[in-house]
Amino acid sequence: MRVLAGTAASVRLQTSHFARDVVAGLTAARKTLPAKYFYDDRGSALFEAITTLPEYYPTRTELGILEARAGEIAALMPHGAALIELGSGSTAKARILLRRRAIAAYVPVDISAGFLKREAAQLRGDLPWLRIVPVAADFTKPFDLPAEIRARPHVGFFPGSTIGNFEPAEAAQFLRHAGRLLGSGAHLVVGVDLVKDSAVLNAAYNDAAGVTAAFNLNLLRRINHELGADFDLDAFRHAAFFNRPESRIEMHLVSRDAQEVHLAERTIGFGRGETIHTESSYKYTIDSFHALAAAAGWSPLAVWTDAQSYFSVHALRFLHA
Repeated sequence: MRVLAGTAASVRLQTSHFARDVVAGLTAARKTLPAKYFYDDRGSALFEAITTLPEYYPTRTELGILEARAGEIAALMPHGAALIELGSGSTAKARILLRRRAIAAYVPVDISAGFLKREAAQLRGDLPWLRIVPVAADFTKPFDLPAEIRARPHVGFFPGSTIGNFEPAEAAQFLRHAGRLLGSGAHLVVGVDLVKDSAVLNAAYNDAAGVTAAFNLNLLRRINHELGADFDLDAFRHAAFFNRPESRIEMHLVSRDAQEVHLAERTIGFGRGETIHTESSYKYTIDSFHALAAAAGWSPLAVWTDAQSYFSVHALRFLHA
């Protein structure tokens, strides 16, 4: 999720939300920081680098499924539908479906208005026949779809295994929110990372080049830069591991020694080995994801996986709120 570009007032509002969330997280009994704050400019660039690493399978595996199954996915979409991508970022994955011409309109939804504008302009040049209607909004909160696409059938698109970054109850809440947004009878295509061997998962979040570690530590760098804190980045180390009982990868920043950090006129103490939990990435089985979707009002239509069953792409239909 990216920081909303806009007026000085909107930037101050974003900063105040950031400060509030950071202080609340670091003064909790178990320290935590919201993963959405990873994505400043440097964090976004580091994440793009992560997606190309040999250990990090999700991006290339999902792209492979979409390329191989695009015809089957498009065949499930109603004629003349609008594809509504929630948290669009790069349009690379959407383009695979849009090239099939089963979709008449594309609605990328992202919190960054400037990023949206640039992506939409490039896409219009590449696919001039496609109606493109970008929406600058936080896709996890209620917003209005553009009036010009409301009469069309709606197909939601939520790739990238982002669903796994929600706690399970939050994931169900998000799916219900998506159903209300898209409407009864709407379709949703969603990427879901699957449970697999712990060694594969641990390697994906502990790459040999240290890019994921830099991505994780950049969150502290951002807090220093934007909120005036005095974190010593060398005093923390990256740690990520698969918590099998919870079926999730956990990312932490571990304090190497007892220390104090100053932020917003507060002194925050860390014990040696104490961690800040910065991200969870839940992994599902096909059955457990179907159960989650069904509880939120969605019926499974189809599921596609890669040959190793590392990743899955699901097509769902919304039945009720």
